[in-house]
Amino acid sequence: MTPKTFNQLVALLARLPTIGEKTAQRMAFFLLRSPPDYGQALARAIEDTLQRVRLCSRCFSLTETTDNTFCKFCEDSRRDQQLLCVVESISDQLAIERTCEFHGCYHVLHGALSPLEGIGPEKLRIRELLSRLSNSNTQEVIIATNPNVEGDTTALYLTKLLRPMGFKLTRLAQGLPMGGDLEYADKATLAHALTARNSL
Repeated sequence: MTPKTFNQLVALLARLPTIGEKTAQRMAFFLLRSPPDYGQALARAIEDTLQRVRLCSRCFSLTETTDNTFCKFCEDSRRDQQLLCVVESISDQLAIERTCEFHGCYHVLHGALSPLEGIGPEKLRIRELLSRLSNSNTQEVIIATNPNVEGDTTALYLTKLLRPMGFKLTRLAQGLPMGGDLEYADKATLAHALTARNSL
């Protein structure tokens, strides 16, 4: 019973990750109730992002350019060029950056190996990683893939590729969260915590 244009907007919004049809409807109604300049500004921001935001040609994070130059991470001369953190996604990169503890460089794979979903090494930025490492002064590679089957598979694959190249290879520690209780930890998390225990 709603107009065709409205339905089209709802259908497009519903295709966004984690947005169902009811949430998409609420968003569409919100846009209709908002001042017209808000909707126009949102449309311009989407259009500008699609036109101007690209992947960095070195680390494959985001950069705002039309000539595919390096991103702000790669251009920052204060970052430790000998330390490279390999992550699955830009979201993972930003999560690590929010800790303010890592001051090296990044490489974004844009996914993880998943044979069941047809994602092999050729669909990730692994070839670019190898090329980058062969022409750099990197000393340590931190493999910061997610602690799940796909992330572990990717970490193992990268380890086999990178170990012969002579880099120091490390993986993010896995285990108990801060403030957590042992009795509520799942078996796999507790097992990882025991395996990766530190000396005091």
